[in-house]
Amino acid sequence: MTIPEATQRVVEAGRVLGFEVDVHFFPEGTKTSQDAADAIGCQLSAIAKSIVLTLDEAEQVVVFASGDTRIDLELLARAAGATSARRATLDEARSATGFAAGGTPPIGYPGPVRVFADIALRRHLEVWSAGGTPTTVFPIPLQTLVNLTGATWVEATEQPVTGANSR
Repeated sequence: MTIPEATQRVVEAGRVLGFEVDVHFFPEGTKTSQDAADAIGCQLSAIAKSIVLTLDEAEQVVVFASGDTRIDLELLARAAGATSARRATLDEARSATGFAAGGTPPIGYPGPVRVFADIALRRHLEVWSAGGTPTTVFPIPLQTLVNLTGATWVEATEQPVTGANSR
């Protein structure tokens, strides 16, 4: 199987950072957290979705959140020192990260992006992240994810919800 170009960028970013990205392919897709958990066979909470948000209409940031939670925009804005937060548009997300929504990985961005990790992820020692496309994922120890990305721990989600399917 040919590795998609976006996934190749993730693998290369991992190599540069000293982490071997072990890509898993799911042709049926892993666009939502539930799709990913079902394909992988893991708990929904072990999916580390990468959500791109816009703070104060000016700065795009990435928040890693557990698949069974929803981002609380007010909590995140306060934690980030901003007055407002909203979901980034598809164009803003791609511009900030270099990847399309639904496959946004935690690494491989074209430039610096502030990154946050929600404390609900601490339920797992290893999480699964998108691999640059809606059909690729990879496992990563949670501490490695935080170390590689420089993520700041925050409380930014409504705690576990049922039917959480955003990724």
